Amino acid sequence: MLGDPQVLRGYCLLLPDPVVPHLNALPPAGQAAFLADMARLGQAVYESTGALRVNYAMFGNLEPALHAHVFPRYANEPRALRGVHPWGYDWALAPAFDPGRDRDLLAAIRARLTAPPQVASAGEMTP
Repeated sequence: MLGDPQVLRGYCLLLPDPVVPHLNALPPAGQAAFLADMARLGQAVYESTGALRVNYAMFGNLEPALHAHVFPRYANEPRALRGVHPWGYDWALAPAFDPGRDRDLLAAIRARLTAPPQVASAGEMTP
C-alpha cells in the first residue's frame, strides 16, 4: 500500500497476511516469501517512479506487527537529506496520500507487481 504521508513520492508499506508480530514469527519459507515480496515491491516502485535507488526498513519497535517500509530515493532530493534515512524529513509537511492524485502511480506499481517477474543480472535492477 502507498504510505501516508507520501514523504517521498512512491513510499510504500508491505504488510503480511496474516499479521505476525515480527519476521522471526514466520517459518523460514514465510520469511523468504516476505523478503522476496519486499524486493519485488521495491523493484516495482523503482520502475514506476524513476527513482535513483530504493531504501528498505523493518523495525517493529513502535508497531509490534511485521511491516516493511519501501522508500524510493531521488537524485533531486535536497542535498542535506540525500544521505540520511527518510525519517530525517519533516513528515508533518509531507503530502498525504491522495487517491485521486496518486491513482496513476498506484496503478503503475500494481501493474508491475502483477506482471511476470523479470530476471536481472547480479547487482542490477531491471528497468
